[in-house]
Amino acid sequence: MDISDARREIDKIDVELTELFVKRMKLSKEIAAYKKDNNLPVFDKTREREIINKAADRAGKDMENYISVLYTTLFDVSRSYQKQLIGGKTELTGEIEKAFEETEEVFPARSVVACQGVEGAYSQYACDKLFSMPSIMYFNRFQGVFQAVESGLCKYGILPIENSTAGSVNEVYDLMRKHRFYIVRSIKLRIDHNLLVKEGTKLGDVKEIISHQQALDQCSEFLKTLKDVKITVCENTAAAAKAVAESGRNDIAAISSKNCADLYGLHVLSDTIQNNDNNYTRFICISKKLEIYPGADKISMMFSIAHKPGALYNVISRFSSLGLNLTKLESRPMPGKDFEFMFYFDLNANIREPKVLKLIGEFDDEFDKFTFLGSYSEII
Repeated sequence: MDISDARREIDKIDVELTELFVKRMKLSKEIAAYKKDNNLPVFDKTREREIINKAADRAGKDMENYISVLYTTLFDVSRSYQKQLIGGKTELTGEIEKAFEETEEVFPARSVVACQGVEGAYSQYACDKLFSMPSIMYFNRFQGVFQAVESGLCKYGILPIENSTAGSVNEVYDLMRKHRFYIVRSIKLRIDHNLLVKEGTKLGDVKEIISHQQALDQCSEFLKTLKDVKITVCENTAAAAKAVAESGRNDIAAISSKNCADLYGLHVLSDTIQNNDNNYTRFICISKKLEIYPGADKISMMFSIAHKPGALYNVISRFSSLGLNLTKLESRPMPGKDFEFMFYFDLNANIREPKVLKLIGEFDDEFDKFTFLGSYSEII
């Protein structure tokens, strides 16, 4: 048999598989109706395990792993279909629908907003782009921003979450697990790092450079060209500029923005120090209250998954089966838990679509550590 003959046979088998799949899903629909009438759970782990074991025995040793993957995927699709049919609200889906009704039509122009750093920080510029008249409260650490929002001291908070060059801001991701909040908007801000010094300082005079770790990472190639220069990490790029301005030294420099040079009376020694000119940082705006504004087309969530083969694949396949585009997947280890991770998902989806809202409800019902982080729009 040549390849053409083999493909013709496969085409015939595919027709049969499709017909059998549709037939199986119709029966699954009937079972869903029975489960709904009798208040039975959709997931029957014992039965699924029995079916996989029988199928693996029939397939033989060479094919048992492949048949296990096939049936696991089939069960995921069938289970998702049944849950879509059975419907029913969870506490979370009820809360989301309430947010549809209570959220204002337009994002607010003014509010009290928490930002990390000092005047001139990139978080401040992100805040000014999101709010036309914000009242900003500054905090030394990212945790302070979360706490200010959580306590009600500030209605909103601005936090950097990832950079196109240096990647995710791990500290923020770790804090997301510890605090209760919702993302209500996000923005991508172009970042232009500069080497700032006092007037008259030359590059050969510089013995120490200070900045935030993310900024240092984004300028790592430039820093490698310097010799005998101390690198000091501080809490914020604007704080670094302020520290240089107040230092009384002519041998220290900060990696910060041009705006900070003007703000703190510093000189731009070099404006070509970042690894990539196309350098963007994504900031999120968080709130204690769930707010879902019209036009929201991004969804973020986080949850832990069982530590077993195929567990993550099974979750991702459910996004695919509904035609949803997963745009980010981030994992962070859970402190005190051996080989357990919290997974963060971003996807492009309209949560007002019934199929999307039901999927969120399914996850909330299935996973013990599921957290819905919000549905929002992103400004570019």
